[in-house]
Amino acid sequence: MDNRLEIGMKVSKNTIIGNAILSILKVLAGIISKSNAMIADGIHSFSDVVSTIGVIIGLKLSNKPEDSKHPYGHEKIESLSSLFLSVMLFVVAIGIGISGVKNIVSKNFVTPGTLAIYAAILSIITKEWMYFYTMKYAKLINSSSMKADAWHHRSDSLSSIGALIGIVGARLGYPILDSIASLIISALILKVAYDIVKQSISQLIDESADKETITKIKNKIYSISGVEKIDKLQTRLHANRIYVDVEISVDSNLTVEEGHNIAMKIHNSIEEDESIKHCMVHVNPYTSTNI
Repeated sequence: MDNRLEIGMKVSKNTIIGNAILSILKVLAGIISKSNAMIADGIHSFSDVVSTIGVIIGLKLSNKPEDSKHPYGHEKIESLSSLFLSVMLFVVAIGIGISGVKNIVSKNFVTPGTLAIYAAILSIITKEWMYFYTMKYAKLINSSSMKADAWHHRSDSLSSIGALIGIVGARLGYPILDSIASLIISALILKVAYDIVKQSISQLIDESADKETITKIKNKIYSISGVEKIDKLQTRLHANRIYVDVEISVDSNLTVEEGHNIAMKIHNSIEEDESIKHCMVHVNPYTSTNI
């Protein structure tokens, strides 16, 4: 097991245990204190357990080496895992929203007990810790699925804040606020889900790298002695990695070996960046026709 997979597995297992305990506590607190917002929040926490299991599966499968049927590797499985997480978030958000609307329409308002307040505070503290913990290591190993899972934790923290506001408001004499909090929670989760979907699809359809990355690549190429001109530069996202294809022009009087040496310097320089999986360099003769 390589270091990237080992880190991902450790973080994911820790958050699964934490979320399982937290979801049970929140659902029980919601039932005992009669808080719709807290029950919805507890269900959201349970969805985090399922989503993190998806992260583990994605990390394991994407870590498989290249083979004859998959010469470019399996990294895109991690993007599919992120897409799966976002779909789960959409489903959870819609479910919470529908429940909130039904309670408002039927005027099924109940004033929650104080236990729900303590459960919400515990959830906010725990989920914020999980967000920073997961995001720290997601950035360290550049894992899109772990970043998506971190935002799943953050969305749960936001939903707990909404639940806390609704519960406190209901206890102050505005019971409808408990259900309104559910709708706000739903909207926040939908926004997070949309952002994750957008990122996952970008990685799956070979979208180009951002402008800053492309500029860095160009600067590296032009720093190599012998490069007269960049004829073409293409990049494509491959899950958490990048493929680079570049065509350069060199002096037409150079030997094949000299042109090859320049290409290898470019190749090695660009692949020093761990986010770049592979760089292909094609050499053209520099003449007046390609100025």
